[in-house]
Amino acid sequence: MNRRLTLVAAIVLVSAASWYWIGKLGLDMYGSMTGASAWMMTPVWDAPHVVLLFLMWTVMMVAMMLPSASPLLLIYNGVAKRTTVPGYSPSNVYLVALGYLLVWTVFSAAATVLQRVLSSVYVLNPMMELESRRAIAASLVLVGFYQTLPIKGACLKHCRAPVSFLADHAKPGARGAFELGLRHGIYCVGCCWALMLLLLAGGVMNLWVIVALAVFVAIEKLSPFGQATRWFGAVSLVAAGAYLLIS
Repeated sequence: MNRRLTLVAAIVLVSAASWYWIGKLGLDMYGSMTGASAWMMTPVWDAPHVVLLFLMWTVMMVAMMLPSASPLLLIYNGVAKRTTVPGYSPSNVYLVALGYLLVWTVFSAAATVLQRVLSSVYVLNPMMELESRRAIAASLVLVGFYQTLPIKGACLKHCRAPVSFLADHAKPGARGAFELGLRHGIYCVGCCWALMLLLLAGGVMNLWVIVALAVFVAIEKLSPFGQATRWFGAVSLVAAGAYLLIS
């Protein structure tokens, strides 16, 4: 099979499998709660349950973020296939993906710790949602404010320009490919971490929130008007937060 088609198939299959598992958990969480999500309702969060929570966050980040990295992966694959520079191999594209997903795995670990801390002090309810209306409003305003910061704009700029990112940061060899993925993942987390934490406001397993965030991130990073989307998101989030505070 053509290497490009193999790569596309891998991205689609991994993303689809991740969405399937998250969808199954989400539907059960807001349904009968007798199936896949039943373990989330445990009164005792021992090590196995925390590991499951970490895996849930990790799979969710793969589902939401891997598709937005596909332009860089496809461009790297094409450049590596055509270049005569030693040290570049199309097979190294999977190391780029591994480095990228490793960064989001670390983020998932941090999100797991944050969720457990917030749950232990009863800021999150058993449905994994912020309990207080004011806490939800504050989170919306803070994320909206982050959307306006220069660091958000700089990270988004790197995420939206895979060709120049590759030209600036690509290095030969397997290590160079892995480091390229790590660097891209760091910029991606810098761009999207605050948006991902909105899952705590709307419900970590609320499929409407998960899909809405995934679509917003894709538009922000992949569409021609992504920078405008950043500002639209900022205004919308601050307005929604202000409405919750005063209503």
